[in-house]
Amino acid sequence: MPATIEHIDFHGQPALRLATASGARAVVALQGAQVLSWTPPGGEERLYLSPQAVFDGRTAVRGGIPVCFPQFADLGPLPAHGFARNRRWTLATERSGKDFALVGLQLADDEASRALWPHAFTAELSILIEDSRLDLELEIANTGDEAFEVTAALHTYLAVREVEESRIEGLHGFSYRDKTDANRIQRDSGDALVIEAETDRVYHEVSRPLLLREYDRSLGINADGFPDVVVWNPWVERSAAIADLPDDGFRRMLCIEAAAARQPVRVQAGESWWGRQTLVAL
Repeated sequence: MPATIEHIDFHGQPALRLATASGARAVVALQGAQVLSWTPPGGEERLYLSPQAVFDGRTAVRGGIPVCFPQFADLGPLPAHGFARNRRWTLATERSGKDFALVGLQLADDEASRALWPHAFTAELSILIEDSRLDLELEIANTGDEAFEVTAALHTYLAVREVEESRIEGLHGFSYRDKTDANRIQRDSGDALVIEAETDRVYHEVSRPLLLREYDRSLGINADGFPDVVVWNPWVERSAAIADLPDDGFRRMLCIEAAAARQPVRVQAGESWWGRQTLVAL
């Protein structure tokens, strides 16, 4: 039986369901080209989606993998994380075989985007499921006459059984900006990062894969093109203050994000930039 790609309704919004013969599954919303669910073959859900997420076609959905573009967080004049996650993307490509399913969604500038950010662009997100792997590749093309600069991220909400029992390996020795400590630059000196309080860090120039360990399962995380890694967990007080997140939601989620945040990416007229994040269930 070959892999399938179905057009579905997900909480009242148009979405795509990808499925492979081996049992991998994913759900992708057209709003934001946002992956909302990913289950490897024979496994458990590996992405966190808030049970209080809003699905009205306009509000950013809390969970899954939002696309932050053309601005990450508050690093610029736009609303936090830019506008791409709030816009309806179009399905540009879909392919499937016995062991894989792939879709490509596209967003281009229009009058509304240019009112916020006066540049001509095309953004395409390719999403592939194959065996125990989820690949996302974001490509930004400058279709205008002048160079522009962007910051961007794949804001990946990972589902964990208990955040305090989770360990992130691979960040030892890298410098990071700590938003919870007045944006001080520090260096990670531990063998593994354990979340024990509010965490909001941007690690710079991370050059090796990461491993998220929890109990009897692990997740490999690798990025290409994205130079930075964001680690975020809101912890008790901030979780309670976020309207679309349960008070104890911080316990079941951990964001490990592929990002271009420290230095904006400059894209010349007629050129493009890409970044990829790969998750492998182990």
